[in-house]
Amino acid sequence: MPELPEVETTRRGIAPHVMHRHIAALTVRERRLRWPVADGLEARVRGRRVVDVGRRAKYLLITLDDDSTLMVHLGMSGSLRIVTHDTAPQPHDHVDFAFTEGAVLRFNDPRRFGSIHHAAAPVAQHPLLAELGPEPLGADFGGDWLYERARGRRAPVKSFLMDNRTVVGVGNIYATEALHLARIHPGRPAGRIARKRYHTLAETVMAVLGDAIEAGGTTLRDFSDVNGRPGYFSQRLDAYGRAGAPCRRCGGTLRSRPIGQRTTTFCPRCQR
Repeated sequence: MPELPEVETTRRGIAPHVMHRHIAALTVRERRLRWPVADGLEARVRGRRVVDVGRRAKYLLITLDDDSTLMVHLGMSGSLRIVTHDTAPQPHDHVDFAFTEGAVLRFNDPRRFGSIHHAAAPVAQHPLLAELGPEPLGADFGGDWLYERARGRRAPVKSFLMDNRTVVGVGNIYATEALHLARIHPGRPAGRIARKRYHTLAETVMAVLGDAIEAGGTTLRDFSDVNGRPGYFSQRLDAYGRAGAPCRRCGGTLRSRPIGQRTTTFCPRCQR
């Protein structure tokens, strides 16, 4: 599943191709995504100009010149590509945004778990966004926020970290890596971790996500960027997917176990 770094990589990739350009036509070949593409969306966005390309959690936010916003979620297998008008659609190419200046933004989603919503301003109040926690790379996130929110929590810290009400966009891969880097056992109850360790964890979350964005995301299964290039952060993973291998920090054997129904890899020697 594309996580925050993959979505941010996509945002950075499409922005230069769509910013300040007008939507000439919207073509919907398949409306049955996670939520059906709304009837009449084609007419509502035709002729509108893109004034911003942002991101909130794993949602791409394409703001139009009437202050409305297209919210695009890539789901489990979705991707966006920039193609030319004469590029023939392939299987699972469900939606095209054709721009008057020549480019086409094409949404492909084999599993159809992605979504496209059209929201009136203010988009922050949309039901899918209103209850989300802070951005992990934003000013509102930090060790104090994690510590205070964790008070009294018995859930494993990994589940706590992956809760979008705690912080958005920290999925299984990056939670595993951040906890390993912070030397915190992923199964430790969230409410039994000291403030100082939460400051360390906030720093490792930001570092891991920042490195992943610079590397273009993580190639697991079929993720690639808007130009079809794979992400390379998987080559830097120290814990995720390495169960049975030696810990690169202490030499202990990495183990895995399910936490919150997700496979979790950790070092029992140096993560406490």
